[in-house]
Amino acid sequence: MADKFEQSPENWTESQVSTWLRSIGVKEQYIKKLFEEEVDGQILLTLDEDFLKAKICMKSGPAHLVIKKRDELLDFQKKSQEKKKPTSCINNKLEQNNDQKLVQCPPATSDSPSGQVSVSNQGVLEERQTAQKQSVLASKEDCKPRPFDQEGIDYIYVKHRVLQPESGAFNLISPCHEFKSFAIAAALDRGRLQAKFAKEVLKFATGCMNIRSNGTIHFGVMDSKEDAGYVHGEVIGIPVKERDIYVDALDFIERSFSSNKEQIRKCVRPPRFVEVMDRDSTEKMYVVEVDIVPSISIVKSKVFAVRLPNFKESSNKIEFEKEATLRRVGSKTEPVNDKDLGDFYQQVKDRDAQREEAEKNQFLSAPGFCQDLGRKLTMLTTSGKKFIEKEKWFIFVTNKFKLDDLCHIDWLLNMNIFCVFDFDPDSKISGLCSKYLQHHAANMHSLQSYRMPCDTSIKEFTNNLHLFEQTSWIFCNGRSDFKGSETPCDEMSWIKTKMTFLRESVSLICKQILPKGAFQVIFLLTSPVEKPLLHTFYEFFTDMEGHEDIICICESQENFQKWQSFAEGSCGTDIVNNFSVVGMKMSHVNATVQKVQPVKACASKYLPVFVKGICLLETNKEEQMGSLEILTVNHCDETSKDFINEEKANIEHQFYRGGRVTWLNFWLAEHKYVGEVIERDAYEEVSRLLKDVLKCNADQTPVTSINIYHHPGSGGSTVARLVLWNNRKDLRCAVVKPSYSVAVVAQHAVDLREYEEKDPQKCLPVLLLIEDSDKEYLDDLKNELDVAINSKRIQYGTLCFILLSCRRSHDPERRCKESALQNVSVTHKLSAEEKRKFAGKRQALEERYEPQFILTFVLMSEEFTEDYVQQFVEHLLQDIDRRSVVTRLIHYVALLNTYVQNSFISQSHCEALLALTMYMERFRHHEFERSLSDQAKLVFLHLRDDKTHIESIRIIHPLVAKEILQQLLGDQQTHSSLAMDLLCESVLFEHRFGREEYLSFLRALFIRRSRISKGDEYDSFFSPLIEHVCEIEKNPDKAIELLKEAFECFHKDPFFAQQLARLLYTYEKFEEAKYWAETAAKQLPNNSYILDTRGQVYRKWFQAKCKAIDNGSIRNTAQNTADAVETALKALECFQECERAADADMENVNSSGYFAEVEVGCSLLKLISSLQVFANRANGHSECMKYLLTDYIPEELEDAWEPFHGRLKKLHKTLQDALEWISEDLSYFQTDIGADEEEIRESPEEKISHPLTWLSKKSSEYGKYFSEAYSTALLHPGKSIPNNLTPLQKRMIIYHLGGGNITSILSKLTDQRDAVPLLENILSLYPSNPIKAKFGQRDIVNYIVAHITLNCLSPQVPKVAPLKTLQALCHQFPADKKKCVPSALFLLTLLFWPEDNDTDHEKENKYEIVQSAVEHMEKGYWTKMKDIPQRKRRLYTHFFLGNGNGLDKFVHKKKFERVTKVVSVSEKRMKWFRGEAWKKPEIAEMLKCVSGWTEDGVVYLEGPQKKKFSILPLHVPSVPHSNENITFYLGFTFRGPVACNIVVKK
Repeated sequence: MADKFEQSPENWTESQVSTWLRSIGVKEQYIKKLFEEEVDGQILLTLDEDFLKAKICMKSGPAHLVIKKRDELLDFQKKSQEKKKPTSCINNKLEQNNDQKLVQCPPATSDSPSGQVSVSNQGVLEERQTAQKQSVLASKEDCKPRPFDQEGIDYIYVKHRVLQPESGAFNLISPCHEFKSFAIAAALDRGRLQAKFAKEVLKFATGCMNIRSNGTIHFGVMDSKEDAGYVHGEVIGIPVKERDIYVDALDFIERSFSSNKEQIRKCVRPPRFVEVMDRDSTEKMYVVEVDIVPSISIVKSKVFAVRLPNFKESSNKIEFEKEATLRRVGSKTEPVNDKDLGDFYQQVKDRDAQREEAEKNQFLSAPGFCQDLGRKLTMLTTSGKKFIEKEKWFIFVTNKFKLDDLCHIDWLLNMNIFCVFDFDPDSKISGLCSKYLQHHAANMHSLQSYRMPCDTSIKEFTNNLHLFEQTSWIFCNGRSDFKGSETPCDEMSWIKTKMTFLRESVSLICKQILPKGAFQVIFLLTSPVEKPLLHTFYEFFTDMEGHEDIICICESQENFQKWQSFAEGSCGTDIVNNFSVVGMKMSHVNATVQKVQPVKACASKYLPVFVKGICLLETNKEEQMGSLEILTVNHCDETSKDFINEEKANIEHQFYRGGRVTWLNFWLAEHKYVGEVIERDAYEEVSRLLKDVLKCNADQTPVTSINIYHHPGSGGSTVARLVLWNNRKDLRCAVVKPSYSVAVVAQHAVDLREYEEKDPQKCLPVLLLIEDSDKEYLDDLKNELDVAINSKRIQYGTLCFILLSCRRSHDPERRCKESALQNVSVTHKLSAEEKRKFAGKRQALEERYEPQFILTFVLMSEEFTEDYVQQFVEHLLQDIDRRSVVTRLIHYVALLNTYVQNSFISQSHCEALLALTMYMERFRHHEFERSLSDQAKLVFLHLRDDKTHIESIRIIHPLVAKEILQQLLGDQQTHSSLAMDLLCESVLFEHRFGREEYLSFLRALFIRRSRISKGDEYDSFFSPLIEHVCEIEKNPDKAIELLKEAFECFHKDPFFAQQLARLLYTYEKFEEAKYWAETAAKQLPNNSYILDTRGQVYRKWFQAKCKAIDNGSIRNTAQNTADAVETALKALECFQECERAADADMENVNSSGYFAEVEVGCSLLKLISSLQVFANRANGHSECMKYLLTDYIPEELEDAWEPFHGRLKKLHKTLQDALEWISEDLSYFQTDIGADEEEIRESPEEKISHPLTWLSKKSSEYGKYFSEAYSTALLHPGKSIPNNLTPLQKRMIIYHLGGGNITSILSKLTDQRDAVPLLENILSLYPSNPIKAKFGQRDIVNYIVAHITLNCLSPQVPKVAPLKTLQALCHQFPADKKKCVPSALFLLTLLFWPEDNDTDHEKENKYEIVQSAVEHMEKGYWTKMKDIPQRKRRLYTHFFLGNGNGLDKFVHKKKFERVTKVVSVSEKRMKWFRGEAWKKPEIAEMLKCVSGWTEDGVVYLEGPQKKKFSILPLHVPSVPHSNENITFYLGFTFRGPVACNIVVKK
C-alpha cells in the first residue's frame, strides 16, 4: 500500500472517501449519506462543518472530527512530500503510528457498490479485501474438520480458516486428508465435472482402501500448489448448483472397478455438502467431502485396482486409464509400481491385522468424563458470585423453542431482560414470545427499529423505544403474525437484506447504550443453528471485544456442533467450551438458575382494594404502568432467604454510608433482620397531614398535595419513602419515575387507582411520591389528573390522588412557614428526641460496623456541623497522594458535586480516566475498587441508575464534597483552574457511555444559574461557579477564559456565547460583549432570549455612556452625545427584533423585549431633554417636544444627529405601542403565578418582579417627558389647566397622572394613595361632552375605565358619569368587532350586562352585544395564549357581578382581599380552588348569584332567548358531570364572562 499513500486525497473516489471515513470512526449512517451525496476526494477538500450539519444532519461532534482529521491528513501528506522520503519509510511510520489513529489514506477500489451490497457494506468489503491482500502469508485462524463419518451432524466451515495440512495414514482410524481447490472444475458442465470429481475421489479411495486407512477428501479447500495467494488447507468453498451431480458421479465405481464393486460402494460414503460461511458474500458455497471407511469386514484379503476416468476433449467423451493399484504414501496417493506389486500383495495379511486391531481399540477408550454442568452454569450466570446481580441486564439470542421447553422458562421470566434477538418468526403465536407476554409486558421491534436517526440523541432513542422500561423483543427474521412488511426469508436472502441492520443494532447496543460489564448475552440454541445466528455471535463477539459476557446454552450436541465449529475460529476451542453449557435439559437449566436468582420466580404481588381486601397485581399489567414504581402490600416478600442472609449487611451499610434508602431497608427492619429505620419528627408531621387529608370532607379537592422540603442529604427522601412504606396496605402507593411526561404519569396513575376495582367512584386514593421535580412539573401533573378525574365524572369531594412531593431546599423552614397546611421541613438540625434516637442507633451500628461503613449516619448524628465536617475531611486527606490520577478524579467529582445538584460521573468515565482495561468482566467492580485510593474508597458512593442500572460515582454528601474541594485545592489551586482542567480532560469529554449526562452536568457547571425554587440558596445572575470565580477569586478574566474554552469544547454552542456576552457587559467590556452576542444571534436568529441578550449589551453600553455624561466627564452637546444616541437606537432595534421573535414563538412567553424597549426609550428621552440645546433655554421643553413630535429640527442637531432624526421622531409612537402591549398583556393574565417558584429553561435577562407597579411608573415617566411644562399645574391644587392645550398634550398629561392605559388606571384600586383626586384630575382633562368629541378607541377605553375605577373607590363622587352615558360612548367603538381592541370588547361585556329592571327586549339586545363581543374576545385570547398550558397563564378576573345597579354592580377583586387574608399566594389560591373562600357570608352579600344549567359539562346562563350563552367555568372540576340546574357567581375577564362557585340547585 506504500504507493497509495502518495496519492492525494483530491483523486479519491466516493468509495475511497467512505473507507477513509470508516477508518476514523465515523458512523455508518453518515458515511452512507455522504456516499449518496457523491462526495469524492475533491469535494471532501472543500467541506466545512456547516455543510455536514445542514445537509448530512451530522451532530457537531462527528462534523468537527471529520474536518479535523481531514486537515491532519493534508498536513501529513504535505510534510511527507517535503521530506521526499522513500515510500517504505512512510509506510513504516504509519504502522508505528497506527495506535494513535493517524489518518490513513484508503486503498483505491472500484467506484460504485455492486447492485446487491449497500453502501456501508461496500466499504466494509473493500476494507476487508484490501486487508486480505495484505495478509497473503499472514497466519490465519485454524479450524477442525467435520467429525468423521457421523450422521446428522450440522457442521459449518468459515471461509479463509485453515484445516490441518494433508496427512498420511496415522493409526488407520484417524482419517488421512486430501485437499482439492476444484475452483475451475466446479464451473464445468455435468459430464466433465462428474469425470473430474470421480477421478479424484476414486484415486483417493483406492489409496485409502489398499492401506486400510480411513480418509476424507475435501473439495473447495486450497492446496498451496494450486494458488500462491492462499495458504495450504485454506477453506474457500465451491458453488454447488445441483447436489445430484456429485452424488451420481460415484456411479463411475461400476465402470472403474472390475470386481468388488459392491464392497467399494460400502467403503466410499456418499458426498457430504458442508456449508462455508462467508461474512462478506451473499452466495452459498460448500466444501464437498467424501469419507472413505475401509472396515475390515469388507476389505479383508482384498487388493483394489482402478481404471480412472478422464474426459478426452479431442473425442469429446470419457475414456478410462490403464488399471492401476494405488496406495497412500505420506500425504499423496501413488500407484504401486510393478516391481513392488508382489510385496504389496504379500503384506495384505499384516495390513488386515493392523486394521482389525485398530478397530478393536477404537471401542476400548475410557468412558467420557462427566462435567459438573450445574456449577458451570451457575458460575457463568452469576459471574462467579453467589447470586445473579439484581441490576445486571441480559440479552437473549434464540431460535425456535420446543413446546416441552416452553414449560420450563420461569428462570427467564425472572431475569432483567434488556432485549431478545428472536429468529423464530412464529414466536409471538406459539413460541417464547407468546409465553413471555403472559407474564411480562414487551415491545415488539424489528432490526430496522434500531436504526438511529441522525438527529436523535441516545437518550431520545432509548425513550422512543422504551428501552430499560420493558423488554424489547426484536424479530430478526420477520414475524408471521404481523401485517407489516416483515416477512421471514431464507438464509442467503437474510444475509443480503438484514445483515446490515443486525450489525447496526448490535453495535448500537454494545457501543452506545449498554457499557461493558453491565450486561450478559445468552445464546439459547434450542433448535438447529442457521447462519444468521452465527453472524449474530460474531457481531456480539467483536463489539463486546471478547467473550467474557457471552454464554451459550444448548441441550443438543448436534445443534451445538455447527455453532462450535464457527465460534472456535473467533476464540479457540478451550474458550468456546468454557462459556458453553451443552447437554443440559431446559428443565434442569430452569431449576439451576432459579437457585441463584435473588428473587423467587413468578411470585405473586398484591394491592389493597376499596372494600379492605387485596387483589393480585399481574406483572405484565404492572409493567404497562411503567412510569410508576408501584409499592405492593407484600413488597420484597419475593426476595429469596439465601439472598437476604448473604446481603443484609451490605444493604444496611450502603444505606448508612449515604446511599439512598431502598424498600429492602424497610423490609429488613420490619422483619427484624436489622435494627429499625429511625423515624424523624418530619415523618410524624407528614403522617398527621396525610391523616387530615384522608378525613371525609365534602369540599375536598380530588387531587391534593403535601410537600416535603429538605436540606440536600438530610434524609428527606427517607422520610417520604417511609410514609409510602407504612401506608402501602391502606392506600395504593407508587413513586413517579423521572423523565416521563405528565400525560403518561397521569394515565398510569388513573390506571393504578382503578386497577381491579368495580366502580371508579369507589377506589382507594393513590399516594404518589414525586422526587426532585420542579413546581411546574407538579402543577402540570395536578392539572392532568384533574382533567382525567373530570372526564371520568368522579363525584366532587372524592379524594383520588395525594401528591407527596419531596424537594431539596436551602431554607426548608421558610417554606414550612409559608404554608403550614401543606409543607413539612427536614433539616440537618436534630430535635432533642431525634438526638436521643440517633445516639442509640449510632451506638448499635458502631458495635457491628467500622465507622467508615456508616459514614453519612455518623455525620448526620453530628448534624453536619461545619467543624465536624472540617475535622473529618482533614483527617481523611492526611496522607493523600496529591499527584495521583485518583486524587484528580476526587477533585473532579467534588467540583461537580459542589456546584451541580444531583451530579455524578459514570463508572465507565472513571475507568477511562484511570485508564483501566478490564480483561475479565466478572472482576470488573473489584478491579475498579482496587484502583481507588483509601480516601476515594471512603468518600465515593457507588450509585446505580434506577432505570438503566448503569453504575456511577458521587461523593457521600454535598457538604463533604464542598469541604474536600476546599481542603484539596488549598491556597495553591483555584476552582477556576480545576474547572479548566476538567473541561480540557478529553478522556472524559469524549467518552462514549453516559456521555449525555456527563455533558449536561458539565454544561450546568458553567451555565445553570441557581434558583431558590430549585432548592438553591439564592437566585444568581450567572452559574455559581462563574460567580465564585468573579467574586471570591476576584478574577473575571479567568471566568471569561473559562466560558470561551467551554464555547469551543461544546462545538461553538450559542448559549455559551450568550453567557459570555452577559459576563462581558457586566464588566463593561462592551466591544467584546457585542461580538459574542452577535455570534450567538447568528446561530439562533429566532431565539428571543438570545436576541434579548444582544439588546441588553447595547442597553448597558448606552447606560455606561449616559453615566459618563451625567458625571460631567463629557459635555452633553449634540456632537458628544451622538454616539450614545446611536447605541440607544441600536438597543431599541434589537429589542424590537426580540419582540418579533417572541411573538412568533408559540411555545414560550417572553415579554422582556417590550419592557426593555420602554426602559431604554425613557432613558433616551431623559438624555435628549437634558441636552444643552434644550435645557439651557426658557422654552427648552417645548422646543424638545417640537423636535420629537413635528418635522422641526434645531440647527444645533441638524448635522450631528443627521442619521437619527427619522427614528427619534417615531420614538413617541413606538414607546406608546410598547406600553399598550404590556398593559394589554397584563390585563389578560394573573401576574402572581409562580412568582416565587416559576423558572423557565431560558430566562430573560432582567425579570420585572412587580410588573403592575412598573407599568404605572413607566407610563407616568413617559407622559412626564412629553408634558412636563403643563402637568406640574395639575399637581399643585388650585392651579388651573391652560385652555390652549392640544389633544396630544392633554393625552400626555393623562399618561403622566397614571391614566394612560387600562392597567395603570385599574392598579389605582390596589394602590389607593391619592387615587380619587388623581382620577378626578384625569377626568377633568377630557372634553366636557365626550360624545361629541370623537375620541379614539383607546381614549374612550381609558375614559370609561377611569369612571368605573373612581366609582369603585368613591361611589358618591359627582364626577362619575352614569352608566347610560358610558354605554352611549361605547357606540363609538368600531361596528366591525374585528377592529376593536381587546379592552374595548371587555368593556362591552361589562357595561352591557343586563340590569334586573331592563325589559325583556332590552335584555335581549344587551345579550346580543355581549355575546358578539365574547366571540371576538375568545379569538384574541387564543392568539395571546399560544401553545402554553392554561395553568401557566391563568386568566385574571377583574370584576365580579355584584348586587348593586348601574356602575355599582361591578365589584373589584380587591374588595375580597380583606375577607381572605392568607400568608402566601399559593395558599390563597388553594382556598379559592377548594371553594372555601366563596362560602364566606361577606362575599355572598357582595355578589349576585345568577342561575343557569349544565349540559354535557358545558355551563349555560339563564336569560338569553335567541341564542344559548355558554359561560366558561373558572375551575373546570367544579362543573357537575350530570345535566343539572345550577347557580354561580359571574366574573369578567379578557376572555369573556366566567362562572365561579358553581352549586347544584337542590
